[in-house]
Amino acid sequence: MDYTTPRCPASRFQLAVAADNYMGVAKLTDQNTILPESKYARIEREKRYLLRELPAEVDRASPHLQITDNYITGTRLRIRKVRDPKTNKWVVKFTQKFAPDGDFARTTITNTYLNAIEADTLSVFSSNEIRKNRYAFEYEGRHFSIDVFLGDLLGLVLAETSFENDAEMDDFPLPAFALADVTANEAFTGGRLSEMTFDDIRKEVERGGFLKSKSAG
Repeated sequence: MDYTTPRCPASRFQLAVAADNYMGVAKLTDQNTILPESKYARIEREKRYLLRELPAEVDRASPHLQITDNYITGTRLRIRKVRDPKTNKWVVKFTQKFAPDGDFARTTITNTYLNAIEADTLSVFSSNEIRKNRYAFEYEGRHFSIDVFLGDLLGLVLAETSFENDAEMDDFPLPAFALADVTANEAFTGGRLSEMTFDDIRKEVERGGFLKSKSAG
């Protein structure tokens, strides 16, 4: 075997290309990427309701949190910034949330809490933004979060409540202060709302007949 140095040695780039051609380029796709079950993920059971306005017991000056959600384009990832206007303290969460079976009432969610540097680093990604004020509301012994949307979604008011098990959630009736249960409608999920305006919401409400269903009840 000749161990002498060849006159025209291949460049590192040429060697890398040759290695890729031999082994196959390691490109990630949905087909070759495995998603193992995460011990850090949890199932979130939640119902979402369309409201005409804030319940009578709550007004815009009531204690609330200011939430900014940035949905990273083309992913199931979200950066949520939560500010308490009373203390000017922030909590930032990096979240993956998705409905594995297309059931938006039962989603898989994983949260990681970020410090300021981490949040700023991740802010470079292209994203669609939602801004809203969140109010805590107790109704008939159950806790609800009432979201008053701002910006392009100004005029939209939604309520959410969480459940410990499927039976409790499935048997829960429409609250009297709500217009309609929109849990199963993808248009009212955060990722979709981040791409919409209030005019889009109006059309969705008309298309879904939500106002008619309330008046009929």
